[in-house]
Amino acid sequence: MITKEQILNVLKDVYDPEIGRSIVDLNMVDNINIEGNIVTIDIKLTIKGCPLQNSIKEDVINKVKALEGVKDVVVNMGAMTEEERQKLANSMNQGKVPLFEKTRVIAVGSGKGGVGKSTVSANLAVALGRLGYKVGLIDADVLGFSIPRLLGIVGERPYALDENTILPIEKYGIKVISMGNFADEDTPLIWRGPLLGGVLEQFMNDVYWGNLDYMIIDLPPGTGDVPLTIMQKIPEQKFLLVTTPQASASHVAGRIAYMAQKVNIDLIGIAENMSYFECPDCHKKYNIFGEGETEKLAKELNTDVLVKIPIEIKIREKSDIGLPVAFINDPEATYYMELAKKVSEKVKPIR
Repeated sequence: MITKEQILNVLKDVYDPEIGRSIVDLNMVDNINIEGNIVTIDIKLTIKGCPLQNSIKEDVINKVKALEGVKDVVVNMGAMTEEERQKLANSMNQGKVPLFEKTRVIAVGSGKGGVGKSTVSANLAVALGRLGYKVGLIDADVLGFSIPRLLGIVGERPYALDENTILPIEKYGIKVISMGNFADEDTPLIWRGPLLGGVLEQFMNDVYWGNLDYMIIDLPPGTGDVPLTIMQKIPEQKFLLVTTPQASASHVAGRIAYMAQKVNIDLIGIAENMSYFECPDCHKKYNIFGEGETEKLAKELNTDVLVKIPIEIKIREKSDIGLPVAFINDPEATYYMELAKKVSEKVKPIR
């Protein structure tokens, strides 16, 4: 005879993809009915119409069907009541560790906009995920957000269990939060510093990130209030500088690197974007934005140039359709995989 205890035991290996915990631990298994060799299970989702419900349902069926004596499994998907959601949120918040206590935080910054910082941030996060790490990505460029477009999550909204518990969006194996998922892409946000700080506070404290190895923070360009606030708020974070070979870009980039050093944040290296263009027909390299300036800057800052990412049409094309090249096995992914490997070697995860 199949028992409810056997079924609950195998269901402990079924995880809610958004929260990252067992559906048994989350009290999502509402009822189990056994009639001969047919098992009927009622599952209560955190929200009705959860986009990941098919994944949970499939996992439940596969796990229970693997039990000896089970011929068929029927799964009914329901939703938690408001009271049950609040109880779940309270239990999750009790288990929260202090801000990124066990997570390596890497802030990605640039001296000015337009150098491809967000593209590097998104692809670095995805590449770290492909290396097997648990990764989160905060789009801290609240007024100039572009992460939703780069990851293909424009229009997707995070779900809040309660006013203090927001579940991040999951895409390409990483967890993401951006102001672009709360506001329309083409609507300008005209906010002053204190409001921006409040949003970032929520992103860091009210989002349920779970256990992460790395948190990538895509900073706004320049040395304004937001980058400085983030650098001062999160202890033990590291800094990755993104620039182009152009002299004007590298000199401006030096300012934010020096700011990071002044608040005792280690600079782990420089990612040179738009490094060169290689003609697809003759394979001749053209240094459109010059060369050598990034090496000079690295020497001044006593750091390394970790990667040189060329101007590649495919990187731009895939970014425009929300598919980071780091996620696919094309040659263009190698630049970001190389960067991810070097970052993980320099900043090893806390185990």
